[in-house]
Amino acid sequence: DEGRAGENVGVLLRGTKRDDVERGQVLAVPGSITPHTKFECEVYVLSKEEGGRHTPFFKGYRPQFYFRTTDVTGSCELPEGVEMVMPGDNVKMSVTLIAPIAMEDGLRFAIREGGRTVGAGVVSKIIE
Repeated sequence: DEGRAGENVGVLLRGTKRDDVERGQVLAVPGSITPHTKFECEVYVLSKEEGGRHTPFFKGYRPQFYFRTTDVTGSCELPEGVEMVMPGDNVKMSVTLIAPIAMEDGLRFAIREGGRTVGAGVVSKIIE
């Protein structure tokens, strides 16, 4: 049997306690993917009409980033010369997460705030 990206599978992990496994963890060949906390990304911020934010955000904005099945808070750093990001904008920015997440270039994510999706993005470059 096999499982492919995006599919749900049942896995027997011998010698692993239930308390050792958490939502959002990744099962992969050792060394094939590594956890990171800082990355550059391209983001589209949903407009008010699309159900997104009604107001702009600024440097230091700290929403929830949803990768696969897990979420983690991250701090946004805007490019030099960009003061704010308006709803409906596309922006390249860097993000620092409060906890490491298994990721690779091209990984897509959602940005959520207050129980609603306010943006969508893709990892363009892993920094650390």
